[in-house]
This record gives sequence, structure tokens and C-alpha cells, in this order.
Amino acid sequence: MKDTQPYGAHAPTGLVARIAARTSRLPYRSWAARRLALFLRRIGIGLLRGRPLDVERYGARMRLYPYNNNCEKKVLFTPQFFDPEERELLRARLAPGCTFLDIGANIGAYALFVAAFAGPRARILAVEPQPDVFDRLTYNIGQNPFGTVKAVACAVADKAGELTLFVDPRNRGESSLKIVGTNEGAQIRVPAVTLLDLARGEGITRIDAIKLDVEGAEDLILEPFFREAPAELHPRLLLVENGTAQWQIDLSGLLEAHGYRLLARTRLNLVFERAT
Repeated sequence: MKDTQPYGAHAPTGLVARIAARTSRLPYRSWAARRLALFLRRIGIGLLRGRPLDVERYGARMRLYPYNNNCEKKVLFTPQFFDPEERELLRARLAPGCTFLDIGANIGAYALFVAAFAGPRARILAVEPQPDVFDRLTYNIGQNPFGTVKAVACAVADKAGELTLFVDPRNRGESSLKIVGTNEGAQIRVPAVTLLDLARGEGITRIDAIKLDVEGAEDLILEPFFREAPAELHPRLLLVENGTAQWQIDLSGLLEAHGYRLLARTRLNLVFERAT
């Protein structure tokens, strides 16, 4: 459920506050630290009894519901474990005033992270199709003074229209336009646009980076985009969740054919950079 109380109404207190402080300081390269963090996280979630927590993460205020969304669990208790290499690359390569598209934005962890360092001239789109997750995203955006993040309530796909989104009720971050994992039982209809139409509709003429996390549907989005979009719209940096097992095309080969090189392969993602 959406909690509309003012930010700070759910500030961490007591044992939950001590657990969140402890887990967020553990070294992310340590296997033992990860195991300890997961153990303490389970205790913390149990103590919360369904309530959210208001915290600052990645330089931004957020209200987090660490129950049916792995993203919120990670951001709340172990932000240092959540894609640290990817964040370092974005911070190193994105200049102030950049244009950043967060496709599959969830509750805004990436979009707000970039907004915190990209300055007042940045332009950031946070695209999320799930209505209740979108409500959490817009709440989080509204708690921060950046003024550079716009939330867009739709899916991005290979065609425009109304499409079926398959929702995993145990982890809302694994919802997809493809049937993956255990999400066959939950379906909602959502509006969809193509990536090119999204950019054109927002008046975007340059894209510095795209983060694309759509649970195996990355190929559906990128193939028509690179087939139809002018070269000046091709992003300089492209961060995609590694969905090789679900992709119907050789997405890495497609990107290489358009002048991209694999910059990094992390635990969950592939990062490509376009040659200048």
C-alpha cells in the first residue's frame, strides 16, 4: 500500500536502525559479509512488520518497502552491494548536464543516484510501468530537490500500444513483457511505447546513457531502436541486465555492429560504450 505520510514519519529506530546501519557498512567484496547481511536483513524485515522506512541512499531521500521487491531490500540494507561497479562507471563517465534514461526504473535507485551528482542541467527519465511501484517512484522523486527527474508511467517495448506485463508478486523487480521465472500467474495491461518514440516524444536529441533492466526483454527494445534511430540518438553508454538466456537475438553482436565495445561484465549486467 502507498503511505502518503510526510518523509521522516518512518525513520529507522531501535534495533532496526542498528541493523540497517550495520549491514550498510559491511564490505561488499566479502562473502562472509554478504551472508551476515542477509541474516541481519531477515531479522530487520521481520521487525518492521510491513512498515516502510525513510532513509537516505546514494545522496537521495527514499521511502523503501523491503518486502516483495529485491531492489528495495538491497537499497535499504546493503546499498554498497547493489551494482557498485556500474555506479562507479556512471559517475566516472557522466558529466554534469547529462541526459540519462532509466528504463525499468523501479523505485528510482539509479535515476536518483545520477540526479544527485549530475547537476541542475541534467535531464533524467525514470520509466516504470507497474502502477504501485510507479507511485513509490514518484514519491521518492518528490522528496528530493533535484528537479531533473521525470517519471513516465509506461513500458518500453518493440511496438506501441497496450501490452501484457507479467508480474512476479514475490519480487516486483522481475516483472517483464516476457514470461520469465515464476511470474506466469500475475498479469496486468500497461501502455507501451518504443524507445525511439519515447525519446522523440520527450524532445530528447542526445542520450548520454541508458540503463535498461526489463528482465529479458532488452532485445525487444534495442533491436528496433538501432534499426530506426538516427546515429545522434545512440547512447554513449548502455547498461543492460544480462539476459542472454532470454534474448532471441545476439544482442552483444548487434551492439558491436553499431560501434559499441563491452566495457564491463559484472555479476548481473553488461556495460557497453560507443566509440567516439
